[in-house]
Amino acid sequence: MSQFWSPIVHQLTPYVPGEQPRIDKLIKLNTNENPYPPSPNALVAMRDAVGERLRLYPDPEATALKEAIARRYHIQPNQVFTGNGSDEVLAHVFVALLRQDKPLLFPDITYSFYPSYCRLYQIDWRTVPLNEHFEIDLDAYDESGGAIIFPNPNAPTGRLLPVLAIEQLLRRLPHRVVVVDEAYIDFGGKSAVSLTRDHDNLLVVQTLSKSRSLAGLRVGFAVGHPALIEGLERVKNSFNSYPLDRAAIAGAVAAFEDDNWFQETRRRVMDSRASLSKALAQRGFEVLPSAANFVFARHPARDAAELAQALRDKAILVRHFKLPRIDQFLRISIGTEAECEALLRALDGILKA
Repeated sequence: MSQFWSPIVHQLTPYVPGEQPRIDKLIKLNTNENPYPPSPNALVAMRDAVGERLRLYPDPEATALKEAIARRYHIQPNQVFTGNGSDEVLAHVFVALLRQDKPLLFPDITYSFYPSYCRLYQIDWRTVPLNEHFEIDLDAYDESGGAIIFPNPNAPTGRLLPVLAIEQLLRRLPHRVVVVDEAYIDFGGKSAVSLTRDHDNLLVVQTLSKSRSLAGLRVGFAVGHPALIEGLERVKNSFNSYPLDRAAIAGAVAAFEDDNWFQETRRRVMDSRASLSKALAQRGFEVLPSAANFVFARHPARDAAELAQALRDKAILVRHFKLPRIDQFLRISIGTEAECEALLRALDGILKA
């Protein structure tokens, strides 16, 4: 029935998310989900929000959530934008801010949703190669391009840029919009949100899916100058004026307010990441330095696709990208201590075979 499609649909290459199979006793280390549950306070808040008031529309501005985010980052609520996960926030960002007169710039190895959005919204783009160490080289972003977007830490490499490097880029290109996608920043990096106070061309995007264990809730947000936020609000209110439901707002607010749970679970993920990286290196893997809730690793003597399949045969899923430069790497999400130990036992058997 494709004869009924709009012409642009034929030109799209949709983003392909990590596999979500329904297999019993599966160890899922392929989609960067947090191995620990959400804050108990968030679960209580969401249960309390589900009642007879669901007959009413939620607050279209998600005011309580914007205020919670503003308190955490010591900013004003009019500097905050919210949406259904950071992917929806990014979709509005592409429409409102990144469709410029020069091509959008982003890394050649990065979040694969970026080119999908460019095709959907008919935005011209150009990729900038990572350096030989798989790092983002901000010096390579210059006046020849338009707006700029990149994740920090980058995905799928996990490599982190220091805030100082981002600040230098903002000073060098003050008339270019710069979007920093911080989906994984809480696992070892310093957020660039503080830079938004002095740089009106910076937008920082975050999510509650990773470090606050709310991937199933779909809550994301952006922080920037009020003028940037107004542009996003205009797009949002032309698309969906009620993006976040009552339960999502209540759960997200409670998750932000429960800092003890947040600090404890992210520390456990970071500790497991350090242990897993060391154990993989002892088994001959090259492991890139990671500030995310995953590691990116390759083995010089084993094909990555074959390793991924061998692990799958043992009911362990990891992510393999069939892409230039990284087709021999595996992206491995950080699981619980027991899941990481099971992964290592499986690898020992595979590598000895």
